[in-house]
Amino acid sequence: MSIPADNPLGSYLKDRRAKLDPAAFGMPTTRRRTPGLRREEVALRANVSATWYTWLEQGRGGAPSTDVLNRLAAALALTAVEREHLFLLAQNRPPEVIYQPSETISPQLQRVLDSLETSPAIVKTPQWDIIGWNAAAAAVLTEYGSLRPDQRNVLKLLFASDRVRNKTRHWEDHARFAVAAFRADIARLGATDRVRGFVDELIALSPEFEAIWNDYDLQSYGEGTKQFAHPRVGEVTLEYSAFAVDGRPELGLIIYTPATALDRERVATLVEARHAARSA
Repeated sequence: MSIPADNPLGSYLKDRRAKLDPAAFGMPTTRRRTPGLRREEVALRANVSATWYTWLEQGRGGAPSTDVLNRLAAALALTAVEREHLFLLAQNRPPEVIYQPSETISPQLQRVLDSLETSPAIVKTPQWDIIGWNAAAAAVLTEYGSLRPDQRNVLKLLFASDRVRNKTRHWEDHARFAVAAFRADIARLGATDRVRGFVDELIALSPEFEAIWNDYDLQSYGEGTKQFAHPRVGEVTLEYSAFAVDGRPELGLIIYTPATALDRERVATLVEARHAARSA
């Protein structure tokens, strides 16, 4: 599609409208001179005036609001990436991420995790529930598969599990960082109110969480280093990096990479021991 420089938004709207099948929206398909939906049909679906929508396609409608853009995206049945492009054309910025509770990851993403044989990796939700992990994460961090789903949560484990707490070096620093990054995550996704019950649960579980939460610090997850004291192999130092999951902005992928060759050997030892125990 060629988009004229003088009216890229209008051209994009017209192109998306022309590619829609009227029958898919329960509209008559007869007596149409051009393919796709008519302008007034899109306007009706978006709950805007037909005149204003016509002006928008013609470059005369003014800058549409975020609410109107979201309604236009729904009216035109835009995908997530198409909706993002609409916002970039209209407001020179991507749309805010919409919070979507998640319970599973795709088989493809799981295979990515599994390919990281000596790098523990997890996938977390905005509430920091762990919904994906690999064998290295189970061996070094926590055997997530042995926990109930409602217990597979980074913050619950950090504040309510003595085993996790005892093996985490500089626990208070990591706890403060985790709470600050969690607060930033839910704020970015507009999920602060949705997770209020979960926060109340953590406050009931741990006075330390309540004290840190009330400090109101914010922090991006980014990159850093964590040290663990494992009873089988001793000290393990891991460097971590956080990534967004393309197409699933509500999910966070965290990969822990052994800091040295010795750390990698120790992770491999733990993975092998776990495999042997499961095979026995």
